[in-house]
Amino acid sequence: MAAEPARDPGRDFDLQGFIDAAVKNGTNPVRVEPGRYRVKPRLSQHLVLRGLANLVIDCTGVEMICTETTRALSIADCENVTLRGLTIDYDPLPFTQGRITGLSPDKRVHEVTLFDDYPRAQAATNSKYEIFRPDTRLLRRDCPQLEAVEVVDDSRLRLTKADGGSGDAEEIGDLVVIAATHAPGGSAAHAVECHGSRQVVLEDVSVYASNCFGFLETDCDATTYRRCRYDRRPPETDLVVREPRIRSGNADAFHSKHAAVGPRYLECVARFMGDDAVNICGDYHLIMGGEGRTLRVLAKHGMNLHAGDAVELVAFDGRRLPDAVVVDIRDAAPISPDEAAWLKPQRMDERLRTNAGGLLSKGYEVELDRAVDLPRGSVIASTRAMGNGFVIDRCTFGFNRSRGMLIKASHGTITNCTLQGSWIVGILVSPEWWWLESGSSSDLVITGNSILDCPTSGIIVQAIGGNGRVAPAGAHKNISIVGNTFSNVALPFILCTSTEDLTLKDNRFPAEQGVPSAWGAELVPADKKGAPVVAVNCTEAESPARETAP
Repeated sequence: MAAEPARDPGRDFDLQGFIDAAVKNGTNPVRVEPGRYRVKPRLSQHLVLRGLANLVIDCTGVEMICTETTRALSIADCENVTLRGLTIDYDPLPFTQGRITGLSPDKRVHEVTLFDDYPRAQAATNSKYEIFRPDTRLLRRDCPQLEAVEVVDDSRLRLTKADGGSGDAEEIGDLVVIAATHAPGGSAAHAVECHGSRQVVLEDVSVYASNCFGFLETDCDATTYRRCRYDRRPPETDLVVREPRIRSGNADAFHSKHAAVGPRYLECVARFMGDDAVNICGDYHLIMGGEGRTLRVLAKHGMNLHAGDAVELVAFDGRRLPDAVVVDIRDAAPISPDEAAWLKPQRMDERLRTNAGGLLSKGYEVELDRAVDLPRGSVIASTRAMGNGFVIDRCTFGFNRSRGMLIKASHGTITNCTLQGSWIVGILVSPEWWWLESGSSSDLVITGNSILDCPTSGIIVQAIGGNGRVAPAGAHKNISIVGNTFSNVALPFILCTSTEDLTLKDNRFPAEQGVPSAWGAELVPADKKGAPVVAVNCTEAESPARETAP
């Protein structure tokens, strides 16, 4: 038998210097010669495009092999810039991979042997642990939380789960993956981050690994992602011959925060990542009190409300008030001991409850154009910065541990997409008080999509107040779910709550109906268990189902 041909690990190349020199010389478009290039990071970033305008950078046939597990590409303060054809990978990888070779009787302790040519045990971190079946190479179960990661030797780990029992699904022989790090120069999160930029186009950009998100944008305006890909690398093109990869990257594929005009995802692919395929959102800030037109507000982190902004207002019980306009915003006293004590038992992420890293610590007075009556725990968000106007079209997403799409924006369309094998819901439309991620959705069209092989519901539109209860109708408005196809999806296939003017029409369900979903089951009234479509606290424009929550 002929020996396996040697793979090309790439050659060292100063990609940053090459592009900088071309831009300085006025070259446009900038064309990089095809090849596999090993790139060293500077200040924790392998390539930075900053302050550029009206430029095309053509990297068709170019692979950038990042030599540390830190950010591959930063795009900042750019306008009308197109980046085309770049492939991003890592050596060493930001995760390591192996097999379960031993289990304690209660299955809380996993003995793992790592495969050759993956990062060694010392590089593993307590993050993003996933378990896959060896036969299908698909997820065996949800993502367990780990209490401890112990290095046994160079090729073996002992992992202790935070909870679980002997009935858990994992088995000896299962494939596992866990985050790993090698960043002696310091680590910045995400493979591609675009910040503060307008009308950037990423075209045919592929990402095969990331320490966190594949593509993150913050405070951007009308970014287009055309045929971009976040997927596990095929073994035949891998840098070395080894056990095939079972993950693409450690977290979300496409994540958009605070976009003035939402992103356009066109013919994109995102599969086998460690979290959501798409998340489009803004920030809620927490209202701690107020009188008349003036509210006392704790900023989630940085304050992004400005005078003149229209703002979404949601009471602690989930009631959505009519939008208002910010007249003025002023610095105020930081969080008080009383406010900090109120936060600690709330139903939100621990980092928010404990003010970790300064979250919910800085106070503001926000003056509105009208008086409102909102109790402590209500929230406020700028409608200018939550990704409204997004487009998701002809995309393929799935085989991930979380949602196919998580949408918290308005005036958007989700059309002609395929979502397969997402562990938690194909499409979820929902603000999240838990993370203080805004917002509620209006004027949303979900049509022509195929959703299959999801162990939970196919489409969920929901709103849950800070008090943990289903919000009344009006949190979401004018939602159309029309002409979608469902196959091998748990019941209900469509679950909607808290929506005014809901249209459900011409959706196609399988003749063989599955078992009820455990995820979101508490939202389904007892007399609607097993129904294919459930609507709770909804008013319909054109709908076959209506229910009222107790």
